[in-house]
Amino acid sequence: MAEGSVQLTSENGVCTIEFQHPASNSLPGALLNELAHAIDRAGEKDDCKVILLKSGGSRAFCAGASFDELVAIDSDAEGLEFFSGFSKVILAIRRCPKFVVCRVQGKAVGGGVGVASAADFTLATSHASVKLSELAIGIGPFVVGPAVERKVGKGAFTAMAIDATSWYSAAWAQQHGLYAQVYDTTEALDEGVSELLNKLANSSPEAMRELKRVFWENTEHWETLLPKRAAISGRLVRSEFTRDAINRFKSKS
Repeated sequence: MAEGSVQLTSENGVCTIEFQHPASNSLPGALLNELAHAIDRAGEKDDCKVILLKSGGSRAFCAGASFDELVAIDSDAEGLEFFSGFSKVILAIRRCPKFVVCRVQGKAVGGGVGVASAADFTLATSHASVKLSELAIGIGPFVVGPAVERKVGKGAFTAMAIDATSWYSAAWAQQHGLYAQVYDTTEALDEGVSELLNKLANSSPEAMRELKRVFWENTEHWETLLPKRAAISGRLVRSEFTRDAINRFKSKS
C-alpha cells in the first residue's frame, strides 16, 4: 500500500481500472507503467466493452507526479524515463479500441489533469477543481499539454499553464469541455457513471470502436511528440530552481 496499486476488474462488460496511492493518489513511475499496461490489457479483453478509470478514496482524484521521485532524478535519462510514464498512459488511452470513461471525485493536479483530459468521457463532482501546477516548480505541462489542449482548447490550456498556482473550478472545466457532466455529490456521480457504463456496455462494440477512431483523428503524431515533450520535462526537472521549488513545497505539506 505504501507504493500504491493499480487494480483491474471486469464485470458485466465493464473493465474497471482503479489506481491509488497514499499521497493523494500521486503517480510514481512504477504506478504509471502499471496503469498504462492495465489500459492495454483491458483494451484486449473480449469481455470488456467499456473501461472505467478511477482513483481510490473519497478526496483527491490525482495529485500528479510524485515529488519524492522528481527530486531524486539524477540524469536526463532518468527524467525522460519518469515523464515517459505519463506519455505511456495517455498513448494507451489513445490507442485503446474501447471508450475510456473517467470518474473524477476530487481535485486533479498536473498529470492528473492530463489523465482526466485523455479519457474519452469524464464525469466529476463539483469538488473536482483542476490545476496545471508545473510552471510553478520550473517545469511546464509539456507531456499532458496535448491531451488538455485537445479537450479545452488552446486559450484555456494557455491560461491554465501560465496561471499555475490557481485552481480552476469543476464548473469551469465543464464549460470548457474537460468534464462532460458535473454532479453535486459523489453518490450522484456514481449513479451517473453507472448509468452511462450500462448504456455503453450494451452498445455496439464495432460502432464504438469506429467512433473512437474518429474522436482521435490527427493525433497519430503523439507517438513521437509525447516522448519528445517528456525529454523536455526530464531535462528541466534537474534544474536548481525546480529542486528548490519542490523542497519548499514539501516543507509546507
